[in-house]
Amino acid sequence: MKHRTGWEIMRDILAVIADERMKKTHIMQRACLDWRKFQRYFTFLLERGFIACAEDENCYYLTEAGNKLLERLTVVNEMLSI
Repeated sequence: MKHRTGWEIMRDILAVIADERMKKTHIMQRACLDWRKFQRYFTFLLERGFIACAEDENCYYLTEAGNKLLERLTVVNEMLSI
């Protein structure tokens, strides 16, 4: 796998939970990240309100802002893809 930029990692994390609520470990595994790198970007997204926790399930989901960010990062990725 090629080296991913920070925004690519954030896009991947957001894309993983776009369709369903998930626990942290599953998000990390599906985004193909090690724990340290995952924590860095996941915390960034969580603190800024792009991801929220469903406390009764201890699962995470995208907020409306997270969906908008995912759309924008996807557009950027498509524009920069060769």
